[in-house]
Amino acid sequence: MAKLGKVNLVNEKESDGADVEVTSYPVEKGVPITDHVQRKPETTSVSGYLLGKTANSDYEYLKKQAYAGNLLTYTGRKVAKDVIITKIDRDTGEFTNGFAITISLQEIRIAKSPWVKKKVKTAGKKKKANKKKTTKKSSKVYHKVKKGDTYWGCARKYGTTVSALRRLNPWPDRRIPIGVKMRIK
Repeated sequence: MAKLGKVNLVNEKESDGADVEVTSYPVEKGVPITDHVQRKPETTSVSGYLLGKTANSDYEYLKKQAYAGNLLTYTGRKVAKDVIITKIDRDTGEFTNGFAITISLQEIRIAKSPWVKKKVKTAGKKKKANKKKTTKKSSKVYHKVKKGDTYWGCARKYGTTVSALRRLNPWPDRRIPIGVKMRIK
């Protein structure tokens, strides 16, 4: 007895194969041969019988799985995981309560990503997410005073007036301290 997906079948013969594709072009001396060999998917062929009252519905189920390309697991003398049905043949000739069946299976190699999602550790109870408070961006503009800076020079540089700079800053015209932040707007 064997099982393919949810179908039980009486298997008479199983065969499997493993192929590789090898380059037909010359390989440079010193280059690893493994760079020129590619593994093909493994194949399995099963010959047997679908018997009993459910033989026709089992056959229809297997056809549906083949057409949809669904991954199945075959369990017989050999176990083949992640296989699809590539060919299914039936012979209804000599049986009254079922029929002979031959199924070809091919392995589907599922790629595994090396990427792993980082786990976030949470300590204790989960806190409710606070709504972000909307803060007004300050429209204030400052200038760091260097030696030789004057209200007149900064007014020209930033497109404002000398009287506006005098209102925003506490220093007299000739005594602006070096290194302080002068408010421009």
